[in-house]
Amino acid sequence: MEASSVTNLLFNNLNFRGERQKVISSNIANINTPGYKTKELMFNEQMNEASKNMNLKLELANTNSKHLPLSSSLDQKQKYNMVEIKGLKEQNDGNNVNLDTQMAEMSKNKMLFDAIQSSIKKDSRLFRSVIESSAKN
Repeated sequence: MEASSVTNLLFNNLNFRGERQKVISSNIANINTPGYKTKELMFNEQMNEASKNMNLKLELANTNSKHLPLSSSLDQKQKYNMVEIKGLKEQNDGNNVNLDTQMAEMSKNKMLFDAIQSSIKKDSRLFRSVIESSAKN
């Protein structure tokens, strides 16, 4: 059951952050691999396009045929584009992974992951309070 149209967007972004963490970890693991190029996961363009096509106000899930219809939600199977980052300074072996940059990106990604997780919890608590309030009437 979807609490709101924002919930799906948050879960898609949370999934992206998990996948991005894997890519960053792979970059760090391959720091000494000759010829390895830094990879990045692209999601922002897709997120912006989806939010334009989607009504982002808070709505309740349709649980009865007499309820008003809901707006369409994002596709559950969100695809991400992995690309090689070009123009980075290469080492003598052709590897262009910078440990400091990757560690900073990992830290940033974790902070965003935690913030999204917190938002999902707050959204769920709000939804739960609405249900509990309606049950009292």
